[in-house]
Amino acid sequence: MKTRAVRLYGANDLRLEEFELPEIKEDEILVEVISDSICMSTYKCAILGEKHKRVPEDVYENPVIIGHEFAGNIIKVGEKWKHQFKPGTKFAQQPALNYKGSMASPGYSYKYFGGDTTYAIIPPEVMELGCLLNYEGDSYYEASLAEPMSCIIGAFHANYHTKMGKYTHYMGIKEGGKLAILAGAGPMGLGAIDYALHCDRRPKLLVVSDVDDTRLKRAQKIFTQEEAKKCGVKLIFVNTKDLKDPVRHLIELTGGTGFDDVFVFAPVKAVVEQGDKILGRDGCLNFFAGPTDTSFSGEINYYNVHYASTHIMGTTGGNTDDLIESLRLTEKKKINPAVMVTHIGGLNCVAETTLNLPKIPGGKKLVYTHIDMELTAIEDFKEKGKKEIRFKKLAEIIEKNNGLWCAEAEKYLLENWK
Repeated sequence: MKTRAVRLYGANDLRLEEFELPEIKEDEILVEVISDSICMSTYKCAILGEKHKRVPEDVYENPVIIGHEFAGNIIKVGEKWKHQFKPGTKFAQQPALNYKGSMASPGYSYKYFGGDTTYAIIPPEVMELGCLLNYEGDSYYEASLAEPMSCIIGAFHANYHTKMGKYTHYMGIKEGGKLAILAGAGPMGLGAIDYALHCDRRPKLLVVSDVDDTRLKRAQKIFTQEEAKKCGVKLIFVNTKDLKDPVRHLIELTGGTGFDDVFVFAPVKAVVEQGDKILGRDGCLNFFAGPTDTSFSGEINYYNVHYASTHIMGTTGGNTDDLIESLRLTEKKKINPAVMVTHIGGLNCVAETTLNLPKIPGGKKLVYTHIDMELTAIEDFKEKGKKEIRFKKLAEIIEKNNGLWCAEAEKYLLENWK
């Protein structure tokens, strides 16, 4: 079977190609990929090439398929897995394999296994680890976005708190506590707001800061104070850009106690240091955003570490349980991963989009691998609709859905683009 895929050959060398897939073995599974959301981690992989820790040194001779936030349909099942998986069903997958200590992962390391392709072969270690999951949701994009949502869920689970006189870490954000999401109006921050409002361990106060008015206005449109109140949460958005003393302002919002949990969603020294300064007693700071600078650092208050039990966490990715939680919450309509998506495109735009990802504003870029379509901002559908009837129809669907991508839009796209 032929597949069409974007493959990595080395640093800044991505190529859209068609090639032959081998016949699957008895312990492999053939899948059709429908959707993939482009991750900043893929950008890092693309610009580093073989210098990336997950990319094989011989990638120029044996190129790998990029993309790891993908979902689709199971096409053919090897004999070993026929008791567990069936052709014609949807799948989601957990890319963080860590198989026997190996760094190999889809989207970085495999010739025939990745997200930016029409068809892929899933190797046996994925099934052995329980990382291939049956998915029963309405749409493919929600399963693709389960991976970034699982990273958020994992971060919320990884935070911890303590009690004086006890040597036990109580895992998770503080229930009924005060939570801040700094630089929180970007795609992952929006996912974190959604989870904080609708998970089973909610804060009483949720403060979201950013320095971009456009992003904050979009966040406020998606997450209203009224909706948050129904969830038992007081939600406050703050633009800290023009505040004379943002630390003081943020602490005042807590009634002077400081925050129990702080998540930092940008690898910016000033933001990390701000996060440390607004921690309350036993406050946990989670440095969520991954820097590219290997010497990235910032100051923390060690007096508070000693006397106020403040502490710092860092998380990168979620585990399979986190991914399953994301899928189940999405299937039950408790969270909506579409809040992260701002652009839609086809397989033909993947290489250019990936290599220029930091320069493209907005949130998640969602691609559908069986279509050709230039990367297009959802907010531009209406304007493009003046010349192209298909964009006009998509704009009408989106407008009915509070400006968000949705199952109806996906269905229309898949039926009307080639």
